[in-house]
Amino acid sequence: MKLDAALKILLVEDDELFRLGLQARLQQETGLEIVAEAEDGEQAVELANRHPLDLVLLDIGLPGIGGMEACRQIKQQHPNLPILVLTSRSEKPLIARLIEAGAQGYCLKGIPSEFLILALRSVAAGASWWDQTATSEIRAAFEGNHKAALPTKVALSVENPLTKREQEILALVAAGKSNQEIADLLYITSGTVRVHVHAILQKLEVRDRTQAAVLAIQKGLVAPELLV
Repeated sequence: MKLDAALKILLVEDDELFRLGLQARLQQETGLEIVAEAEDGEQAVELANRHPLDLVLLDIGLPGIGGMEACRQIKQQHPNLPILVLTSRSEKPLIARLIEAGAQGYCLKGIPSEFLILALRSVAAGASWWDQTATSEIRAAFEGNHKAALPTKVALSVENPLTKREQEILALVAAGKSNQEIADLLYITSGTVRVHVHAILQKLEVRDRTQAAVLAIQKGLVAPELLV
């Protein structure tokens, strides 16, 4: 996915005023295109089948089959279509259910628009995006020895929150490569590398590339064969 190409987004939100405001803000942003809108779960699934999409921005509290089931059905039919959840709900069990349903990210309503836009671009580029609340809940459950009760995907995301692509990029960061050098080696754009690096710093809760590289090596977050 090239970041300079317009991302085709399905916006799923039943609150009309919120949806209109969100649509207006996102369409101000270069490279984002709302190609379809849905007000309930069934319509979301139908539109995901009808339109070529790069991303679904999905509310959970929807009428009909609901957002969780819509997420599950869309991922079953389009496994490679990223879904970013935007919701006002923050219950602890919700995070695990979202991961099991196939969502790539989670943001709470009220998030600053620039962070939502970054989350959209990150998820579309293949990264995951879990806001600080979600990350804290997952970590608390893990550290509280409740790992056995968590879905496998959740437990794995806590042990190593980085995707395979993020591990590859972090290994190259640790080797001192610039964003452009990483982009050339991985055949992706430097903009995509930039998005991945931002996601890595957020997930590892560090300030810069050097701290991320040191932490990754200390905690074994990067496979040894990548650190050649």
